[in-house]
Amino acid sequence: MLAGRNGPKRSTTAPRDPERTRTRLLQAAFQEIHHSGFRSADLDAILAKAGVTKGALYYHFDNKEALGYAVVDEVIASKVHQKWVQPLRNAKDPIDALIRIFRSESLNKEDVQRGCYLLNLSQEMSGLDEGFRKRTARVYKDWHDGMADALREGQKRRIVRDDISANETATFLLAAWEGYAALSKNAQDARMLRSGQRSVIRHLESLRPARGRERPADRS
Repeated sequence: MLAGRNGPKRSTTAPRDPERTRTRLLQAAFQEIHHSGFRSADLDAILAKAGVTKGALYYHFDNKEALGYAVVDEVIASKVHQKWVQPLRNAKDPIDALIRIFRSESLNKEDVQRGCYLLNLSQEMSGLDEGFRKRTARVYKDWHDGMADALREGQKRRIVRDDISANETATFLLAAWEGYAALSKNAQDARMLRSGQRSVIRHLESLRPARGRERPADRS
């Protein structure tokens, strides 16, 4: 059983602006979890960042676990969807769109050192808590399916090779990128992630039909 599963009784006194308070709590909790991990996340630090009282916290969430679940469902899921899925919707060329997304990943020292917030939480909690495992799995599925759907649409329009499996390619891209994120965090070195960008982009370029691929010697 996780620490924090059983919290104090939920407050029945509503904050003055409950929706704003809830949003601040979720954002503060996301930052604290990304920085320290879920198990080490400190509720007092979250309250201080959010600028709210403990009563306001327990008005919205029964315990720390419920707060963590909401961070996955509402904050992390939204961030992943907006970054990795939404730009692929109705994209003129899914390969170009994916390359832009991978190139937009931050190589800032602090971001590399902290690693991927979804990967961190999944690795930490999936083996300990089924609720976290299912929730992070849903986020990964949304990410995977967004790429796979875009690649299939590209195949229909003959701008993605028809001899590849869209599902398998999406799995490879997801696994490769998260693998590079993990290695970069471990090495504390952005050069590892930059190398990952180049490798993933080369693979994406290889997904174009032969007539749509530009040979390296032809590049100006």
